[in-house]
This record gives sequence, structure tokens and C-alpha cells, in this order.
Amino acid sequence: MKQLIIGGARSGKSRLAQEYAAAWQAGTQGEVIVVATAEITDGSMAKRIAHHKSHRPQEWNLVETSLDLTQTLIDESRTDNLILVDCLTLWLSNIQLSDRSWRQEKQALLLALNTLPGEVIFIGNEVGQGVVPLGELSREFVDESGWLHQSLAKQVDKVTMAIAGLPLVIKSVEGI
Repeated sequence: MKQLIIGGARSGKSRLAQEYAAAWQAGTQGEVIVVATAEITDGSMAKRIAHHKSHRPQEWNLVETSLDLTQTLIDESRTDNLILVDCLTLWLSNIQLSDRSWRQEKQALLLALNTLPGEVIFIGNEVGQGVVPLGELSREFVDESGWLHQSLAKQVDKVTMAIAGLPLVIKSVEGI
């Protein structure tokens, strides 16, 4: 199963994803791999990363990639594992600030998604419910984030929005 969990900052989306992954692992004895896209850019980000690390099982494997998400998914996905991607919007931000083409990176991810043999949980920040930002880069980020979530939502089996730590299932393929 492929799924997308979206929500605002501190909405509980990572915890919900981790709970699903832990239940999946208990039922299958499969491997869980966390693909982290964050980079430590300041003290605040270091604290956030440390918080995430402290709240997930130590036996889960960690793969860090700020830019090469699609290739990492292709390299790591197997029928007996679950990959938890935390998070899509940091990946988008990293790509926007690099010399890479966002359109090409996004297209590569969407094309690869259905070829991945294992389970995948994507976590993304819902940033499009606020005011339209004044800066051009910020507006582009909000737009591209929304379009990425829409594109993924069409392809994945399940979409959940985290609100106050509670899951609101928006899409679920029958039987999942």
C-alpha cells in the first residue's frame, strides 16, 4: 500500500505514520526504513530532528537524503519492507534551493511510485490553508507543495489528514 499523510506543523502526522509502520511491522516482521529529507541548518532544526529520532524505534533503519528521494526509494523498496518518507515538503524545499529542476524531480517520483514493490508512507506538510505568501519563492513553494500532494493523492491507496493528532481519512481504496 502507498499512502500520504498530510497535516500542519505539530498535527501528529509523523506519529500517525510511525504507529501505522509499527503495526505493519508487528504483523509482517518486515523491515521499516525511515527516509529523512531534513538537513540540520540551525539549532531549531537540530532539535526537531532529535525529537523525531527519539520517538521512533531504534531498530528502524534510517536513510538520509535531502535531494535524491526518488533514487533512494527505487534502491530501498522491496516487497518485505515499508519506507516512511519524512518529509515531502522538506524535499521540495531542498530541491527548490538547489540547481535541480523541480518539475523533473517531481515527475520522476510520480513515475517511480507505482513501480515500487514495498509499502510507502509519505508525510507532507499541508501549507496551503493559510494566506498567500508575499514572496515569490514562498508562493512557488506553497503552490508546488499543493500540486505535489494532489498528484500523489491521485496515485496512492490512502490519504489521511492529521488534525490535533487524530487521523481524518480522506481517501481509502476498498479493503485497505
